Amino acid sequence: MPMRPCLLLVLALAVAGTAIAAHDESAAWSAARQMVLVTTPGWNTNHGTLRTFERSADGWQEIGQAAPVTVGKAGAAWGLGLNAPRHDGPLKREGDLRSPAGVFDIGEAFGYAAKADTAMPYRALSASDWCVDVSGSPQYNRIVDAKVVGEKAVEGSTEPMRRDLHVHGDQRYARGFVIEHNPQQRAQGGSCIFAHLWKSPTDATTGCTAMAPPLMHRLLAWLRPDEHPVFVLLPAPAYERLRGTWHLPVLDGAAR
Repeated sequence: MPMRPCLLLVLALAVAGTAIAAHDESAAWSAARQMVLVTTPGWNTNHGTLRTFERSADGWQEIGQAAPVTVGKAGAAWGLGLNAPRHDGPLKREGDLRSPAGVFDIGEAFGYAAKADTAMPYRALSASDWCVDVSGSPQYNRIVDAKVVGEKAVEGSTEPMRRDLHVHGDQRYARGFVIEHNPQQRAQGGSCIFAHLWKSPTDATTGCTAMAPPLMHRLLAWLRPDEHPVFVLLPAPAYERLRGTWHLPVLDGAAR
């Protein structure tokens, strides 16, 4: 006996609902209980606001005070992280001076000092540490020690990690952490994306997120690897569209 059309519709909707649930991309960061969130006014703005959140059974709760940050000189663009690739905005490319937007794992902390007040894995940078920004290199988008991998492996890279020794005493990498953008090393996908100290409140970056030293100190002391922390960067309009489906915190409308 053929099924009634209404029953077929109910079954189709049930199957569709199951498929959508199975492809809920927020599952990729469902274990995260700490979030560093940066929102910007739009795709082409080079500054934003950073907030921190902890998740419990009651949902996301804001921790600490919101603070200003600077991002890429050209703004933001969709990056390669935990969320599915998106095309409803600019796409991150190597050298485009945009900070990657999306949801990303937080990687190791790093700095000039031998140790730091953080529970995160910490890399004490040496004069021979480089982040390789040469697309196509086997070490692309990796921090490596030239003494270990060989000078040839870092040839052409423009990212010495000890900027104080290589770039006129620059202190921007004195403390920071890796934002795990493009971990698959996609060619020209963008590389060497960090949260680090800013040169000044008005100096934008080449694609990273920069902040005042006290804020970085607070973040490093707060972040814990067992809480599976994530870094989220989104322009405010995209945040509003995606907040519900990505299970992101509700923001005070006056503070966005």
